[in-house]
Amino acid sequence: PDQWREIINKKMRFPQELIGAIQEGNATLVADLLKTGDGIIRQLDDSEDRLWREALNLAIRLGSEDIMDTLLGGVKFDFRQIHEALLVAVDTNQPRVVKKLLDRLDKEKGVGNNKVDVRSFSLAIFDHSIDDSQFAPGVTPLTLACQKDLYEIVTMLTNKGHVIPRPHRISCACLECRNGRQYDLLKFSLSRINTYRGIASRAYLSITSEDAMLSAFRLSRELHKLSKKEPEFKPQYLCLEELCQEFAVELLGMCRNQSEVTTILNDCDNDSEDEDDGLDGRAFEEGIPNLARLRLAVNYNQKQFVAHPICQQVLSSIWCGNLSGWKGSRTAWKLLVSIGIFITMPFLCIIYWIAPKSKIGKMLKIPVIKFLLHSATYLWFLITLLAESIAMEMYRTEFASRHQNLLHNSLHMVWVAGFFWFECKEVWIEGLRSYFLDWWNCLDMIVLSMYLASFVLRGLIMLKGYFVCQVPERADECAYFTQAGITVQWSSLPPTDREHWRQEDPQLIAELLFAVTSMLSFTRLAYILPAQESLGTMQISIGKMIDDMMRFMFILMIIGTAFLCGINNIYVPYVVSTHLGQFNETFRFLFWTMFGVVSQDYVDMPDFVVAEFVGRVLYGIFTLIIVIVLLNMLIAMITNSFQKIEDDADVEWKFARSKLYLNYFREGLTMPVPFNIIPSPKAAFYLMRWVDPTRAAEPSSSKIQNTFSIKSILCHSFSGGIFRRICCCCNCNSTPDYPPIASIRYIESARREFEESKRKDVGNRITELNKMVRRLHSEMKQIHQTVLHSSQGSSNCSCSEDSSVLGKYILGAKNNFRGFSSGTYSPLKVTVHEEEKAEAEAQKDAQEVTKTEVKEQNLPEGCENRASSPTGSKGSWDTGFGSQEAEESSEATADTQASENSAD
Repeated sequence: PDQWREIINKKMRFPQELIGAIQEGNATLVADLLKTGDGIIRQLDDSEDRLWREALNLAIRLGSEDIMDTLLGGVKFDFRQIHEALLVAVDTNQPRVVKKLLDRLDKEKGVGNNKVDVRSFSLAIFDHSIDDSQFAPGVTPLTLACQKDLYEIVTMLTNKGHVIPRPHRISCACLECRNGRQYDLLKFSLSRINTYRGIASRAYLSITSEDAMLSAFRLSRELHKLSKKEPEFKPQYLCLEELCQEFAVELLGMCRNQSEVTTILNDCDNDSEDEDDGLDGRAFEEGIPNLARLRLAVNYNQKQFVAHPICQQVLSSIWCGNLSGWKGSRTAWKLLVSIGIFITMPFLCIIYWIAPKSKIGKMLKIPVIKFLLHSATYLWFLITLLAESIAMEMYRTEFASRHQNLLHNSLHMVWVAGFFWFECKEVWIEGLRSYFLDWWNCLDMIVLSMYLASFVLRGLIMLKGYFVCQVPERADECAYFTQAGITVQWSSLPPTDREHWRQEDPQLIAELLFAVTSMLSFTRLAYILPAQESLGTMQISIGKMIDDMMRFMFILMIIGTAFLCGINNIYVPYVVSTHLGQFNETFRFLFWTMFGVVSQDYVDMPDFVVAEFVGRVLYGIFTLIIVIVLLNMLIAMITNSFQKIEDDADVEWKFARSKLYLNYFREGLTMPVPFNIIPSPKAAFYLMRWVDPTRAAEPSSSKIQNTFSIKSILCHSFSGGIFRRICCCCNCNSTPDYPPIASIRYIESARREFEESKRKDVGNRITELNKMVRRLHSEMKQIHQTVLHSSQGSSNCSCSEDSSVLGKYILGAKNNFRGFSSGTYSPLKVTVHEEEKAEAEAQKDAQEVTKTEVKEQNLPEGCENRASSPTGSKGSWDTGFGSQEAEESSEATADTQASENSAD
């Protein structure tokens, strides 16, 4: 840009004495040096341009506002120098200096063109002259202020129109991104990281976002995706993601009562980006809040937020419903109730089918009862599968032939039909996209498809046999499809046993599908395990271990295939070994070698020594790599995954339990399988209301009226209407003058802790100064005693040494407070309701340290009291320090006068 190469200064070179004058704080000398010049207009080189920058930066770091005003008034600094000066002012936390520099920019460019300056901050990466700056590429004043959580400066910059532009996506091919990559790839990447550091800061999210919590959710998901797309900076992205999650948790912790919690966790806005965020338009049971914000946190994988005690308390209260004694009851009582529901499940379903609005019907809608009811019916389904397996064993001959009836082992299809209708209703309620986000639903679809395929194949066998037998010319096929596996006395055709069936026989495929689906149906029972803490944690650990095994199998497949081809190719030309030389047999041999259940003699070929030697070597290497290296690596991976889950077991279990709870909060789907396939009177009533449009309008209007009443309660439940903006996504009649209350409380808490840390830093520095003064007082006493016992000539020498020692300590005290106002402070993590406790502990520690040092130096009691006074209350700092300084100064003056009198 053109503004980078402006000619600066007033026809003058850089005065060499200027840096020293700034360090001494001599504003008069600085002004005199700026008035001199040779009157020649020149283009300054980079080294001289850097000196002017350092002069302005040094004045800001030393906190000399007068010298800074003199430099700004006497020198025409260009945009680059003001940019770096702003960074220095932000880095040293000087809001007044920041305001002056911003006003200077307004004068240079004009208020109307201020947006040009804001845009120019992001273009600084294209300037080579700032490569030696102490700040990273792409760091703007607003970004730096956000990284340090300087709320006052962030507010000041945002009011001036400064913003942090969102970086483009990784694969963006626009002109700006292509130029940035071609100019300097490292600068471009670092600028992107620094930009996200500013966007993910607590200060930026709190001040610039209308809904800071929602912005933190979405930014956390974006950073998680970037960590996968840009693995070079994966640790940085994951750290920023964790920062966003912690900020959302801290905002939730700002709630003071249950009404605020309910308002925040519920979303009143129907025009929000629910579809883009993975939310569905599901409705919950009557009396259960929508919990849209909590469901969004679950979809965004915000585990810390969902596992927060506030969210868990809300979920637990809804889960138990009117059963207030369920949560605190004993395990034996809960088990007894579960067994009772398991036994009486058919009668409870009949009662709900007849009278869904009765007392028992309303009780069955309570989430915990609904969960027990659905679990009971699934257990009945598993018992049915087990009974069918036992019946197949008892009637083995009949089931092994074509003579079996289609309905003999199809009782489970009643449950399968109910499950299929249940899944169809779930897709209708949630939507197809939201339905497939849960992998349990994917497993259900696979299992149901296999059950239906098995049933259809057995039906096709019966239909095929019926139609073939209608044609006399196809008697052989008729016997195959109707009499296979049995011996018919009157038939002239030979019996067809199962051994003679075709490999693609439909009955064989149906039996295999039924066996696999039976196994998967029992594993589906793990879905309900998160309801109990220990079982839920174990289920999560097993899931992580399976994930590790899937990744391990890829490596195992590569190495196993390599040795399979090598060993098989050695034994193919020879027919000595029956277990090697064939691809299937070699694979079986190597597979069972991993478990040590095969004999090593299979590789022996005594007549072919060279081939046997090579085969033994390859077999030994295979055993070494697979058994010793890979299997132990798998054990280490599984152990590591299990340990990670155990280290964060509470959060993982609560997050899994929350997803289970939310599935049973939904409206409808109360009737369990298989009773849901029976049309109920309630369904007939809904069908009639859907057919008659006049009746459909009345419930719709009542629903809108109920929704409006809920919004009115949420928006007008607090006096003054301040809490209307607690949930920024609420579409209520609220003025946009106030940010969310949670963000306001967070900002105020952060500012209080920042001032508290600054006050403690003042106390620590005063304590250090007191220690220095005490050491000075002790040395002056020693010097005074030396002066009294020495001659006049030596006394003069001692006096000069005394003055040098005194000057050294005074200079040290001065340097101790130099740059205090411009000190850097690390970002603070907000801790609510703990300021007083931390302050008391800090004061106690400071007093103990002071007493210990006083005892070591054998000071009198008066000095001990004076030394501990500055670390007391805030109101006693000024008086304590002033009295201490006056007392020490008077003592030093008296000692000096005594030494002069003795010298005379």
